[in-house]
Amino acid sequence: MADEHQFIENGLQRTQIDEFFGEELSRAGYGGMEVAKTPMGTQIVLKAEKPGMVIGKGGKNIRKITTELETRFDLEDPQIDVQEVDEPDLNAQIVADRLANALERGWYFRKAGHTTIDRIMDSGALGAEIVLSGKVTGARSRVEKFNRGYIKHNGEPAEEIVDSGVGVAVMKLGTIGVQVKIIPPNAELPDDFRVYEDREVEDFVSDPDGDIDELLDEPDAPAEADAADDDDDDEADAAAEVAEEILEEEIVDEGDDTDDEAAETEEAESDELDAEELDEDVEAEAADLVEEMEAADDADDDEEVEE
Repeated sequence: MADEHQFIENGLQRTQIDEFFGEELSRAGYGGMEVAKTPMGTQIVLKAEKPGMVIGKGGKNIRKITTELETRFDLEDPQIDVQEVDEPDLNAQIVADRLANALERGWYFRKAGHTTIDRIMDSGALGAEIVLSGKVTGARSRVEKFNRGYIKHNGEPAEEIVDSGVGVAVMKLGTIGVQVKIIPPNAELPDDFRVYEDREVEDFVSDPDGDIDELLDEPDAPAEADAADDDDDDEADAAAEVAEEILEEEIVDEGDDTDDEAAETEEAESDELDAEELDEDVEAEAADLVEEMEAADDADDDEEVEE
């Protein structure tokens, strides 16, 4: 099975187990669970308001739940640890179930919502939110929210710090969904800050000058280190001399190449001048020949006229 399918299977199995515990342990005040698979089996930690009802007389109820987990969900050697919830009003799942039961008993939704959220804040919570969705008063569905304090909705704090719980109230007109979010006391949020009064800034800021002085005031190196440094300096000087010689040779070579290029340029220019002079001489000779031919033609014409 691919990893993605395995993640989906694990999440689906966890949700089904959570629903099973919610149905079986509703009277005991079920407050959530944690599942961890170990080489020895599957470790399940149950949180309940009344651990005695979860265990049952002589452990009868807990053995029944263990057998059900093995047969229905195919868990290998499930080990259940039941823990009591210290403050039920700060457990989101317990609060959601209580509010759903209050709505089913006929409480008006506004009174039930305000009373529940006030109890949460009185228990020391930093913030809380209750969302009721469904046909709360009539045939038309709507959403009602009750907020107190500070609550996170997105990011890692919303997943790691905020405690969430969901309940369902079955009414005559239809079901009402109950969602509760609680930020417990002493929760460390990433945007928290503190203001200190009568404090000096120097108490919290280190002196950078002292660090620089310590770096500058290093002890002298031993004699062997000095000798090694001298050898390194000599090697560096020799390398510098070799580099200078190479640069001089390159400069001389470049100078020779420049002279050759200049000579070639001069020769080309002289050739162009000679070609121009030859062209002028040829033109002059051609002009003389034309004049001679014209003179000869004129002489022949004169002779013909005299005859």
